Amino acid sequence: MTKVTTGATMSLDGYIADATHGGFEHLFQWYGNGDVETPTANPDMTFRTSAASAEHVRELTERTGALVVGRRLFDMTNGWGGRHPMDVPVVVVTHHVPEGWEREGDSFVFVTDGIEAAIDRAKAIAGDKEVGVNGGTIATQVLEAGLLDEVHVDLVPVLLGDGIPFFAGLKIAPVQLEGPTRVVQGNGVTHLAYRVRKAG
Repeated sequence: MTKVTTGATMSLDGYIADATHGGFEHLFQWYGNGDVETPTANPDMTFRTSAASAEHVRELTERTGALVVGRRLFDMTNGWGGRHPMDVPVVVVTHHVPEGWEREGDSFVFVTDGIEAAIDRAKAIAGDKEVGVNGGTIATQVLEAGLLDEVHVDLVPVLLGDGIPFFAGLKIAPVQLEGPTRVVQGNGVTHLAYRVRKAG
């Protein structure tokens, strides 16, 4: 059965972006504060992290078969220039297919009939690999639908004070997690994984 996970770099006070959907210069410092290079599908984007973080990123990339993101992130990144840096297909949850894009292609699949349909489509694409879900509103919807298996956090030592929480507007709190099931200490970041405790 395909595992559905969500992961994000998060501040110590629980935010994955500041209130203006920025703050990444503070959150993402760990991607450039080491000497081990990890290339991505984008030739202009190479991570330079600690050895521990590089191994963590490589393992994550190897086990991920598809991603599910919201339309806001797709628009903010301009569709990552046509291919996500992880070099896997991306299922975009949206109300309508953006102009100039096909509903379904090698890089992007646009799903307009809800989060459950998006997860089903991503699972079909991923096969026996994991489906990764973007943090924020999409992660919240997947968790509330009972479809999320794991939560991964790249915890960084910064306090943003305000912003976009990892699980925005969660209506089913509290949600009990198990773990951490994995702890990897990088340079300026701690990589953590937790299992979602299923009801029943």
